[in-house]
Amino acid sequence: MADYDAIIIGTGQAGPALARRLAAAGWNIAIIERKFFGGTCVNTGCTPTKTLVASAYAAHLARRARDYGVTIGGSIGVDMKAVKARKDAVSRPSREGVERSLKRLKGCTVFEGHGRFVGPKGVEVNGEILTADKIFINVGGRALVPPIRGLDQVPYLTNSSMMDVDFLPPHLIVLGGSYVGLEFAQIYRRFGSDVTVIELAPNLIAREDGDVSRAVADILKDENIDVLLNSKVVGVAKQGNNIEVTVENSRTRSQVVGSHLLLAIGRRPNTDDLGLDKTGVATDSRGYIEVDDQLQTNVPGIWALGDCNGRGAFTHTRERSHYRVCPLYRSPTRTRWHDRGRGPQIRPPGTDRDHGHGRREPSVRERRDQGFHEDFGRRGDEADPRCLTAGTCGRRGHSLHPRRDVRQGSMHCSAAGDAHSSHSLGVYSDDVGGPQAVNLAMFAATI
Repeated sequence: MADYDAIIIGTGQAGPALARRLAAAGWNIAIIERKFFGGTCVNTGCTPTKTLVASAYAAHLARRARDYGVTIGGSIGVDMKAVKARKDAVSRPSREGVERSLKRLKGCTVFEGHGRFVGPKGVEVNGEILTADKIFINVGGRALVPPIRGLDQVPYLTNSSMMDVDFLPPHLIVLGGSYVGLEFAQIYRRFGSDVTVIELAPNLIAREDGDVSRAVADILKDENIDVLLNSKVVGVAKQGNNIEVTVENSRTRSQVVGSHLLLAIGRRPNTDDLGLDKTGVATDSRGYIEVDDQLQTNVPGIWALGDCNGRGAFTHTRERSHYRVCPLYRSPTRTRWHDRGRGPQIRPPGTDRDHGHGRREPSVRERRDQGFHEDFGRRGDEADPRCLTAGTCGRRGHSLHPRRDVRQGSMHCSAAGDAHSSHSLGVYSDDVGGPQAVNLAMFAATI
């Protein structure tokens, strides 16, 4: 039995950041990872999918070259093996970098295996019992597999298994018309697949306002993506080498036949095999761990970070959550989960060029004029993941408050063209990588 000051289960966005802060404070910590270091964002989410988005956008723009007065000889083709190889080449250094940094971190012991609770202060991994007074759960989530008749009899894809695809599906059927499903739908349509999206709700991305949903539907229609709304999937079956999906709405029952099936109906937390029953930690009906405003569970000394607490599956939300649980920052005035302000509005407009320029919060000069001593760092393109995924150059910087290690503002310049800061805002654009996204982000952040 080994005793530690803290145990962190999972190496997603929040876990490594928390480990570094605790280790820097002299804590003896253990961190456990059962599969891929870096979690969803690095391996099956943000980084690889945005790399695919960039490749798909390149194919889309090449097909539209004549619209810009550019002539390309011959037809436009997509080498899917090369697309996957590029995606892997972008993701791999991030995953390996997380693993390498943790294994070199003084005061941090890395365990590779499946961690399970044996009690409120103990975790078993690889047959060894680890104990600590403080345990942080950062186990993330995975694709929800719905109880659809016949689904267990047909092959299907999820956002994770899509990372292994190195071929072009002739006809991709996507179950789910929200963020993940629509991203893959547009990606593979631009690669050249026929795509059908089936959504139970009356609108796409149902959490958004109606005008946003309608605008997205128009974009997909313009790209010849078939969308079925108000449609319930009641069964799936094999039809030769294809997959038949039976769809039912208020009036009719019909079949959609495709070559491949992608499940993008929702997410579920990785808490079902964590041994939470040994701890008394409360979960909701879907398995998400219930936490308070400081992400502490109902059991003293156990916190839940990231996707597994159901407080928002967004990479910057995950990463920043380590501030809210770190015991080094505990005080009555410490920021709580619900105290996320919008911050100052955007000042400059987005520049009208391929490399979008966005900024929220005051600039460095403005902060200095306000009397702040700035510690302002810029990272080159080789270190900026947004530029790595897009294959372009970029610069990013953050200004720091002299007495609090909290990012006061952020500037980002990249081909992805999205304004972001520690108070992040997501927007949609018909062309994922263009200046339109910047202008939309600039406008949206001011309303």
